[in-house]
Amino acid sequence: MKIAALFPGQGSHSVGMGADLTTAFPEAAEVYTQVEHVLPGLRAVIEQGPPDELTLTANQQPALVAASVAAYRAWRAHTGLTPAFAAGHSLGEYSALVAADALSLGDALRLTRQRGKLMQAAVPVGAGAMSAVMGDPAIVAEVCAGTEGAQPANFNAPTQTVISGTKEGVEAANAALKARGLKAIPLKVSAPFHCPLMAPAAAGLAPELQTTAFTPPAFPVYANVTAQPNTDPTALPGLLTEQITGAVRWVETIQALAEAGADVFIEFGPGTVLTGLVKRILPDARTLNVGSAAQVQDFTL
Repeated sequence: MKIAALFPGQGSHSVGMGADLTTAFPEAAEVYTQVEHVLPGLRAVIEQGPPDELTLTANQQPALVAASVAAYRAWRAHTGLTPAFAAGHSLGEYSALVAADALSLGDALRLTRQRGKLMQAAVPVGAGAMSAVMGDPAIVAEVCAGTEGAQPANFNAPTQTVISGTKEGVEAANAALKARGLKAIPLKVSAPFHCPLMAPAAAGLAPELQTTAFTPPAFPVYANVTAQPNTDPTALPGLLTEQITGAVRWVETIQALAEAGADVFIEFGPGTVLTGLVKRILPDARTLNVGSAAQVQDFTL
């Protein structure tokens, strides 16, 4: 048995996430104590809201790291199990690196707070857009290649690709995709993530990543931009910088994990987005979710 630990990105948040874990497991409580120490006030937003405050990118990113890491550490302490691999979707890559002991929780919280601020500030509100496209990803890539201001941002499932870019570019791509028989659904997002418009955010975060203390991971962490395992800590600043403007190659990542022998996929943190995507990529895969105290306490393989 080889476990792949998966960690969600933006959109999986909810007010109160992880709160029951902190009362049931000291390992989770310590995570939330550190959140309050590193980013004062964020714990109250996680546990009490209001929802609009938690949804802000600069709050949501470190909050999801906290909730995901709390679930993971409670699970590890309760079960004694260790994953063979880890991967995170976009922001979740930071949670995966914390789980693998390649990045400290404190540094992950600080980096994702700054990442959120920079990504939000990179593009004026309303200037960018994103859409979820249902259909052949090859057609999506072809249309985007011929449309200025649009590019694939997330290859989420065999027939679901998110595109990102300027408002005009994404709208033009949506029209072209619909003409090719694909369905394009505009997304309610605060900024156009994982596209060249995020270059100012990448440039702003790069110096901080370069001065962060990364260490060799306890197990391979698959990078979003390569869909390949990485165990070299010196590569992480570059991979995480490139991730801000590059596409999340999630389909390839899950396929590569399966090829490496992963036969159980566990999503740590709130929501079930990633296990749902795994099932679409590998219909016969065994998936589990660990985001609450009950899910930790009742965990069986």
